[in-house]
Amino acid sequence: MNILESLRLATRGLSANKLRSALTMLGIIIGVGAVVALLSVGQGAQAAITEQIQGIGSNVIFVFPGALTQSGMSFGAGSSATLTMEDAEAIADPLNCPDVAAVAPQQQRNAQIVFRNRNTNASVVGTTPEYSFVRKAEPAQGRFLDEQDMASSARVAVLGAQLAFDLFDEEDAIGQTIRINRVPFRVIGVLVEQGGGGPTDTSLYVPITTAKSRLFGSTITRGGRSVQLITVSAVSENRIDAAVQQITELLRQRHEIEYGDDDFSVTSQKDILGVLNQVTDILTLFLGAIAAISLLVGGIGIMNIMLVSVTERTREIGIRKAVGAKRRDIMVQFLIEAMALSILGGIVGIAFGAAVAGLVTATGVLYTRVSLQAVVLSVTFSMAVGLFFGIYPATRAASLNPIQALRYE
Repeated sequence: MNILESLRLATRGLSANKLRSALTMLGIIIGVGAVVALLSVGQGAQAAITEQIQGIGSNVIFVFPGALTQSGMSFGAGSSATLTMEDAEAIADPLNCPDVAAVAPQQQRNAQIVFRNRNTNASVVGTTPEYSFVRKAEPAQGRFLDEQDMASSARVAVLGAQLAFDLFDEEDAIGQTIRINRVPFRVIGVLVEQGGGGPTDTSLYVPITTAKSRLFGSTITRGGRSVQLITVSAVSENRIDAAVQQITELLRQRHEIEYGDDDFSVTSQKDILGVLNQVTDILTLFLGAIAAISLLVGGIGIMNIMLVSVTERTREIGIRKAVGAKRRDIMVQFLIEAMALSILGGIVGIAFGAAVAGLVTATGVLYTRVSLQAVVLSVTFSMAVGLFFGIYPATRAASLNPIQALRYE
């Protein structure tokens, strides 16, 4: 008997019990749908994180101060004041670091921002004009900080898009006076909205000289003015590693570190993105593995129903063997039935999972992405489940003795 005949008989067998076949496929539908939906959530989250990080520049390098240690306990990178404005100026010198395009030192704290009867707590970033280039912080209105603001320690501020909306709503923010910790500042610019819940939209930017003299105070470290972070832009993406090496060697020379642990750390945007992608990959696989458990449950349901079908069709199997059907023919017929249940369930499950993923995206709570990889993986796994759990019932059907099968009531 050929495959087409086996397929016709399998289709007839499944059609004879439509409700039972549909309920059997339900486990596969739910399992495949869960795999597709959860993998889509994981891959969507990874894409959103990647887009947000790349949105602030693919050439960005972060230089953090070292860790503060007290009584043998480390407080983590950035907890000690080991970087200075002079370090930033040295990194910006092309003779020292030829693969560095721009440098923006930062001093940052939270502060109370007040405009008339509205107030909010926001991050105030003291920085330099180069910050706009390094972090792609382009003004949508007005302008960013300039060298004159730095030289005069001007009380001027640039607002992130969301912060401007919180304080001014639809009112024009340019030229308005706000108070930062009770100190008046004039708004000179509002940044382009970056979205994705990033800190740029909810922060406020002032000249670092103003931040030190009027807001935060200034700390002297190694005979220089301390900073919390130095953000650097490499000349190109393929020169990031070279720039990191140049910055590391320069700071070791400046801090007189010949051996032992550095009192700073240099991390590129590429390193951060690689770590985050690893985390999201593991999370996606974990979610997919959890969803795959329901596929196994669906496979057990297929095996159970196929065993019932073998019992109900014992006389049919006996008749077919009596008229010349071979063991292989019986086995192929029941395997095709099991495979058909799993494949049809997989197709419906893909549609169900895509619909769930689309619904999640539509709510705006989380972005999802249905990938071809998730679809292929789900279909392949559902076929494997059908084949695996269909082998035993098919083998049992093919092993029936024809004489005993004909006598079965």
